[in-house]
Amino acid sequence: MSDSPKGPASYFPSIEATYGRPVSEWFEVIRSSPLSKHMELVGWLKSEHGLGHGHANALVAAVRAEDGR
Repeated sequence: MSDSPKGPASYFPSIEATYGRPVSEWFEVIRSSPLSKHMELVGWLKSEHGLGHGHANALVAAVRAEDGR
């Protein structure tokens, strides 16, 4: 059995390496946004913070799952 992360968490090492910020900071950024819809948040991360679509989507999905949304 593999211990490698599955789902959105599988993107986290690449996100941290690419953007130079820990995932926990990205979670705070997302939670501080006035936006609430998944794709609005993805678009905002892409336009305002320069994230790629897959990375933005993974972060938003992880935050929403953690927050029970």
